[in-house]
Amino acid sequence: MDYLSIGSTPSDETCAQVGTDNYLEQAKKECTAYKNQLERHFQNFPDGCWLSIKGFPHDFGTYYEVVAKYDEDDETATKFAYDIESNSPTNWDNEAKKELGIKEV
Repeated sequence: MDYLSIGSTPSDETCAQVGTDNYLEQAKKECTAYKNQLERHFQNFPDGCWLSIKGFPHDFGTYYEVVAKYDEDDETATKFAYDIESNSPTNWDNEAKKELGIKEV
């Protein structure tokens, strides 16, 4: 198994900053919402590819990101993981905004 880091939020959205108050709670909430959004966006995951939340060490503590895990011996799973990495949404969708309690402007 291998993985690709996708991020903690869509690229054009703000995210919790490691080392700040309530980071762990906010980061896990954001990562869960992003993982759910990615699963809605990239339906029909092939066997051998799935999304997970992974912690990584940092000078100010552990930070969290959504990762696409995949079986590197499975060409379909590998391509799907790289498609997620390359074509992830750049903004929250409405369902993720609801999960995060973001009000529409």
